[in-house]
Parts: sequence; C-alpha cells; structure tokens
Amino acid sequence: MSVIDEPLYPIAVLIDELKNEDIQLRLNSILRLSTIARALGEERTRKELIPFLSENNDDDDEVLLAMAKELGVFIPYVGGVEHARVLLPPLEGLCSVEETCVREKAVESLCRIGSQMRESDLVESFIPLVKRLAAGEWFTARVSSCGLFHIAYPSAPEPLKNELRTIYSQLCQDDMPMVRRAAATNLGKFAATIEQPHLKTDIMSMFETLTQDGMVFPRNWFYADQDSVRLLAVEDCAALGKLLEPKDCVAQILPVIVNFAQELSLDSSQHVRSALASVIMGMAPILGKDATIEQLLPVFLSLLKDEFPDVRLNIISKLDQVNQVIGIDLLSQSLLPAIVELAEDRHWRVRLAIIEYIPLLGSQLGVSFFDDKLGALCMQWLKDKVYSIRDAAANNVKRLAEEFGPTWAMEHIIPQVLDMINDPHYLYRMTIIHAISLLAPVMGSEITCSKLLPVIIAASKDRLIFSNIYALPFCCVIVMLTGLILAFSRVPNVKFNVAKVLQSVIPIVEQSVSVKLLLIGLKADVVENTIRPCLVELSEDPDVDVRFFANQALQATK
Repeated sequence: MSVIDEPLYPIAVLIDELKNEDIQLRLNSILRLSTIARALGEERTRKELIPFLSENNDDDDEVLLAMAKELGVFIPYVGGVEHARVLLPPLEGLCSVEETCVREKAVESLCRIGSQMRESDLVESFIPLVKRLAAGEWFTARVSSCGLFHIAYPSAPEPLKNELRTIYSQLCQDDMPMVRRAAATNLGKFAATIEQPHLKTDIMSMFETLTQDGMVFPRNWFYADQDSVRLLAVEDCAALGKLLEPKDCVAQILPVIVNFAQELSLDSSQHVRSALASVIMGMAPILGKDATIEQLLPVFLSLLKDEFPDVRLNIISKLDQVNQVIGIDLLSQSLLPAIVELAEDRHWRVRLAIIEYIPLLGSQLGVSFFDDKLGALCMQWLKDKVYSIRDAAANNVKRLAEEFGPTWAMEHIIPQVLDMINDPHYLYRMTIIHAISLLAPVMGSEITCSKLLPVIIAASKDRLIFSNIYALPFCCVIVMLTGLILAFSRVPNVKFNVAKVLQSVIPIVEQSVSVKLLLIGLKADVVENTIRPCLVELSEDPDVDVRFFANQALQATK
C-alpha cells in the first residue's frame, strides 16, 4: 500500500470526503476546516485550501451553509488581516446560490471579514466584489449585495462613494421584488454611513421610492413580495429619523413619512398597516410634541380603530413612547374602546396579547383611570373559557399588585378575587387558587395569613356548589337533584392544587408573627396550627394525587 506524504494527508482526506456521496462525511470535513487549515499552515491554506473551496460551491445546502459560517472566522488561518482578501472569492460564489439561508450566512461572513480588512484591501478587493454582485445576472447576487454596502462605503474614495450610492439607488428600483425588499431591509444600515448632505437627498429619494413600491410596479403574482417591500420601507422610518437633528427631521423626513403614512394607514394589506402601527409612533420622541400631535396623532387614532387586531395591538404596544411625548389624556378617549374590543375578541390569542399589555397600560394611564375602566376586564379574564387566558389573567393580577402596591391590591383586587372562590365551575376555582399563590409573595405575610390563607384552607374541603337553586326553572332543578351526589362530591383537582399552594406559602407565613393573635393570647404558629392539620387531612384523601401532593407539602413543614 502506498504511503501518502504526511504533509499532504490532511488535504487529501478533505478532498476525498468532499467528493464522497455521503453528505454527512462532506459536512464533517467542512466542519473540520479550521483543523485542516492549522495542519496545512497559512501559506498552503491560502494557495490550496481556499481555491479548492472556491471551486466547490455547488454542494448540498447544508454543506454550503457550514462552509459560509466557517469562512467567516478564517482570517487567523490565512495569515491575518493582510491576507483576508483571499477569503472573498469562495464567499462571493456562495452569495449567488439559490438557498436563502446560505446567502445570508455568506453575507454575514463577508461583513465580518470586511470590517477587519485594511482600507486599501477594501478598495481593491471588497468594493469590486460588491459591484460585481450588484450587477449580477441572477437576482440572488443582487440581493446579497444590498447587505454589503454599509461595509464598503465608509472606506471608499469620493468617486467610488458616488458610484455606490448610484448603484444602491438602482437596486431600490430593481425589476425583481426580492432585490427591492433586500434594499429596503438594509437601507437603514447603509444610511447610517452616509454623509449628511447625501442623506437628505440621495437616501431620502431611495426611501420615497421604496415606500411607493407596488404603485410604481404593477401588482401581479409578486403581490406578497411588493407588500413586504413597502412593509420593510415602513420599518426604516425611525432609523432614518434618528440620523438627523430634530429640526432637520421635521423639515426633511416628516413630510415624506406623513405622505406615505396617510396612504399606508388605508393600505389594502393588513400586514403593511400592522408594520406601520408598530413603528410610526417610534417617531414621536424624535419629532417632539407639536409635530406628533399635528401630523402623527391622526394616523395613530385611525390605526387604533383598524379592523385587523394585530394593527391595534401594535399601536397599544407602543403606547409608552406616545405617552412620553403628548400625554395620555389625548389618547384615552379613543384608546379605551379599542382595548375593550380586543379584550373580548373571539380569537383567544388576541385576548392573550392584550392581557400582557395591561400592566403597562395601568402604569401609563394611572390608578384612577385603571380602576374606572380596566379593572373589571382583569376580573373577567379570570373566568375565560381558555386556560391560557385564565393563567395569563392570574399572572396579570400579580403584576398589577406589584405595579400599584399591596395597599391598592388589598382594596381593588383581593376582595374580588376571593369572592370568585365559590364559583360553581371548579376550573375557575382552580384559577383563583393559582392567583392567590401568585399574590401571596406580593401581599406579604400579614395579609397572606389574615386574608388569603383562610380561603385556601376552606378550598381544601372543595365541593361543587350550586347557588340560588330555588330561582332555577323546575326542569333544571330535577337535573341537578339527579346529580346530587356528584354535585356535593369533593373535586380532587382543586384539593391537590390547594396542597401545592399551601407548600408555596409556608416560607411566607413563617416570616409572620401575627400581632393581633398575640394580643388576644393565642399561639401564632400558623404553620403548625393551621397549615399542617389541613395537609394531614388531605394526606388521607381517597385520591392518590391529592395524597401525593399533600405528603410532599408536609415534608416542607418539618
């Protein structure tokens, strides 16, 4: 058997595995590129390994993705930044492949390499690469080029800067929607590198072109792509606004933003309106109170009444930015109907989303407004038919107690929550028990012992309760009497949840010595005299799950 020359062995293994029919072997060889490069040395890596990789860019997508990722950290293996340009050819080839994730990783690696390259190498090697990709016959190359301009532009001499701005402007008007979408995505990053005079002219011209996408280019089977171009252009609003002084922003950017905002607020695509709602009020801190009230507030209020729930949710999620600028008084009249409508939306995910914003709204609207308008909604969610809503509602009352304090919670939350413990539906009673367990740490040991613990103990003897039986129709009474045994049977699900809650409150009540109990001469050992007897009774329950959790909780009392 012939012996392979030792220095050549690593590259021989690599070439052999890269040509193997087994994709896993090819992938493993790519993942070992750094090891092979160290074995070859810097010079042979530059002269042999990198050219070999440049010629093998038609492999499986998984292999190409790994190659694009590895090459991004390959500068040390080719001799440092002075030789970084040798890594550009294989990555340039990967920027033109069909698979999106491979192209994106190649662009990411090129950006990482370009940010470390010397200025002279950027001018001689990196900028020509960007120009070649931007002029590529296939749209994939042009898409990739859009993500490289912000690396190439700062080091370019003035004539090249002019050319790069012209090329990017052409990409914003490309025939392919995917290219225009990439141009819109990267416009903010490119604009951050542009000088102020050109920012006010060239970049704003590109921005206006992108916001009109789908009007200039007729909608056909690319409808969704054209929607996304305008959507991405909308998201550039705040990024561009932050690059200018407030007075320049009002003079240069605001007119353009207002023009397309008024159009997009009535856009036929709900996704575009949703994106507009998400970012348009991010301009409020930049523009200031007067410009916001005069120009943006009408758009804001229009979107707040949008028929599409996500549009209204995006408006509410940005309420803090608006409140900082103009105050909540101008918004509350239009805001409340939208919140109520979302809170009762037939889609449970919409109801879930609005619950997450309630503490934020509470902190911004103030206690008095919250008590009058939103308090009832928070209690209503605790009886929602969907478990995820009830669970979120329980967490919501806890966050509200944290926001407004135990004193407020004791007056506005605790009484209403405790009243629900007698609800006929055991699932709702379980929700209240969960809410109590979340409120206990916030309310403190005294309130837990005096108000919450007695309710939990009573729930350990849980029964299905029918109230106002005499007010029911006769037929309903007959049905209920038929199920009398079931009606008064204890519900194991409630009881083992009580056991878990009792275990969780033990550390809280142990911190408390009730002054009131001491004054009347009673022993204040709440755990020993109240919690433990309840758990002992539950540990003898017929249900196996109740016994398990009760015994587990009893261990915590020792």
